[in-house]
Amino acid sequence: MTPAILFLEKQQATFTLYQYECTAQDDFGAHAAGQLGVPLNRVFKTLLTEGEQGAVVALVPSSGKVNLKRLAKAAGMKKLEMMPPHKAERLTGFKVGGISPFAQKKRLPTVIDASAHDHDSVLVSGGKRGLSVGLAAQDIERLLNAVSAPIAE
Repeated sequence: MTPAILFLEKQQATFTLYQYECTAQDDFGAHAAGQLGVPLNRVFKTLLTEGEQGAVVALVPSSGKVNLKRLAKAAGMKKLEMMPPHKAERLTGFKVGGISPFAQKKRLPTVIDASAHDHDSVLVSGGKRGLSVGLAAQDIERLLNAVSAPIAE
């Protein structure tokens, strides 16, 4: 059990666990989608960004990338840039490829791409490589106090 799964259980969230063999060294979302047989745009990656006003978590489909200008606007910040992987790992307590939006060391402002609402559920990392959790977008927003906005391109 990862801290993310324990958090979801404690919150009595409705979620589905998805386990798969993770042999990827990058593009973990595409690897997960292929292993699980789900559309790439339903597997969301957890990205860490930073700016002068602090860090922001972006949840975007693995089929695209985050638009940093739109993310900054949605988060109420001036400018954001991608956080280096080693810093993201230190800040969240998770390894790259397994960074979950849930149960990070410190709760950070989170923005989920609005396209998540196009699906009954989306998959996000469960806190380690080879483990995803499926939840409804509105549950992710509620559990993380996240904002929904069109931040992917």
